Amino acid sequence: MSDSNTTEFTNPSSFILLGISGLEVAHVWISIPLCTMYTIAILGNFTILFIVKRESSLHEPMYYFLCMLAITDLVLCTSILPKMLSIFWFNSREIDFSACLTQMYFIHCFAAMESGIFVAMAFDRYVAICHPLRHSTILTNSVVVKIGLAVMLRGCLLVLPYPLLASRWPYCKTNIIPHTYCKHISVVKLACADVRASSYYSLSVTFFVPSMDVFFIALSYIQILRAIFSLPTKDARLKTVGTCSSHLCSILVFYIPDLFSSIMQRIDNTMPLYCLILMASVYLLVSPLVHPIIYGVRTKQIRDRLLWLFTHKRT
Repeated sequence: MSDSNTTEFTNPSSFILLGISGLEVAHVWISIPLCTMYTIAILGNFTILFIVKRESSLHEPMYYFLCMLAITDLVLCTSILPKMLSIFWFNSREIDFSACLTQMYFIHCFAAMESGIFVAMAFDRYVAICHPLRHSTILTNSVVVKIGLAVMLRGCLLVLPYPLLASRWPYCKTNIIPHTYCKHISVVKLACADVRASSYYSLSVTFFVPSMDVFFIALSYIQILRAIFSLPTKDARLKTVGTCSSHLCSILVFYIPDLFSSIMQRIDNTMPLYCLILMASVYLLVSPLVHPIIYGVRTKQIRDRLLWLFTHKRT
């Protein structure tokens, strides 16, 4: 390890993930809440998938999109947590070069997919509220599958240049990544070449994808609000707003921590490095943790089915 830190090389066989630099002595204690969050996220998302699969009344576009969200969350948090915990528990910091690029790809790819799924869910709410009589004819099973494939392909293709470009750069002087996982910018910074192509492309994707998705989500909800305010009674308006509340909460949970982390990364001279790394490590777990709770608590069909399963088992 010491040789690889000081000797110049162009094709490292592996990188060294430091974990949370400056808080090494607290790694075991930090792993406890992270492991708890991961466990709850895994159980919660698998519960959503199980309930939707078992309950035929939930075989509707909204719940299909929710299953896509659950699968995306499972892949996203599993892409980082096992390796992160091995660093904290066993000091297993080495990661193969190709494994690092694969992890990078999965993290950014599924984050882009998740953003796209929120657009699809917003479209579903728009059709359900603004064109309720045509909902079943507009969002057929085949249309839902096509939307899911489009979201997946968009994420896969947009992020594909990340590892392709990163694999072509020569790396020199160090193979140490001061992070808990292979974040794109953390890896590219180690290259001893002009990496503006990678930097500019990742910056474009980072701002283009969320901005475009938020624009379409906002457009959908403008139409939804117009339809809600045209309803004759207050009870009808409140009931309609309630059908969108889970989706709105999930959107806020996904975009706000991401936006906050991105802003902090760009003003990192004002914050200790360990704070930035800790935020970047935690925010990828927030959405997978909170989404099942939001939909489990606020969606009556899922809540009722979950309660029925528990009471049925007891009897």
